[in-house]
Amino acid sequence: MIQRFRYKFIAIATAALLFVILTIVGSICTLTYYQSHQEIERVLTILVNNDGQIPRKGISTADDNQPQFSREGLHQYRYFAVLVDSKNQVTEVQDDHIATVTPQDARAMTDRLIRRKVHSGQLLYHGVNYAYKIRNKNGEKVIVFLDESLLMARTRSLMHTGLILSIIVLVLYTIVLTLYSRRAIRPIIEAEQRQKEFITNASHELKTPLTVISANNEMQEIINGENEWTASTKQQVTRLTKLINNLVSLARMQEQPTLMVVPVNVSQIAQNVASSFKSVISTEQKQFNVQIDEGLVANADENLVRELLNILLDNANKYCDPQGEIDFTVASPNHSKNIIITVANSYKDGKSLDVKKFFNRFYRVDESHTQGQKAGFGIGLSMAQYIVKQLKGKITAKYTNGKLAFILTLKEVGK
Repeated sequence: MIQRFRYKFIAIATAALLFVILTIVGSICTLTYYQSHQEIERVLTILVNNDGQIPRKGISTADDNQPQFSREGLHQYRYFAVLVDSKNQVTEVQDDHIATVTPQDARAMTDRLIRRKVHSGQLLYHGVNYAYKIRNKNGEKVIVFLDESLLMARTRSLMHTGLILSIIVLVLYTIVLTLYSRRAIRPIIEAEQRQKEFITNASHELKTPLTVISANNEMQEIINGENEWTASTKQQVTRLTKLINNLVSLARMQEQPTLMVVPVNVSQIAQNVASSFKSVISTEQKQFNVQIDEGLVANADENLVRELLNILLDNANKYCDPQGEIDFTVASPNHSKNIIITVANSYKDGKSLDVKKFFNRFYRVDESHTQGQKAGFGIGLSMAQYIVKQLKGKITAKYTNGKLAFILTLKEVGK
């Protein structure tokens, strides 16, 4: 359990760092991408407003927060301009600031834009992205094309660098966290060990005085005969002994290593458990309804499955209404890949129950349903939930039609 907690701690801490890194790097890349497009838009606006020529003086942008462009700064961009007359015929190609585009290419790209009838956007030509902007001037058009390769290359380089650095940081963090995680959770490990040691030691220390009390009580009955006081003492000794045994069982169960599960016949185990409870339930004048499909097999531990079913049926018998019904069903519904085990008992006062608390350790419902001497300690269902987790199954509780039901789901082999 401690090892699983350690792995979970590492996974959660790594996931948290991954989220932070993705947020930071993603924000930087998004902002850089946005700024690059804004820069492209500003350069195109300057050029198209000056008929595709670099102005004689630096151009101030409308927004004072944006950087100013000098003539020398504008020379770093690769662009060309095309002048089109009112009949959509190319009259001039200005390609002094680009070397990879011929006049024929410029004319072909212009023809594609004229058919688009869109005044700004992007155009892919021979594998290169060009941003363009069109301005109408006295019936003629000025079209400026700007090669985005350099600007977008900066953005892609930043994204790749951020991604690589993120991976390196994440790997190093995970390695360091793995090396020091045991030290980080050492207080939890020590607290868990002290708890187990306390339960084990306390159980041994308590069994001795309980044995003495039981022997003295028996001697008292031999001398003076049985009476209500000796009967009460015997009952409480039995209950306390059972509580100690349950606590020890739960502590030992949590100390077990990961189970090596094998295919087990759940139907046969359920039949055996039902047979052992049949006489007990019928003696108390309760109706026991059993319906078990044959041949249901699951990957599990046979002893744990048997213990789990014993806990559920014992709980149902304790909290069943007098002369009530107990239903025990084991089936695999059509088109289902699971074995569904349902244990339900009559409980007329169950509408106000909080079924979410049933699996809390030491939680008990109204003791009036446990008929005094059979009162439990709220440990059984906690043990049942732990067993189900070990078997990688699922257990839930619900109240419906006047009955309290526990539904157990196990994965069926072969489906």
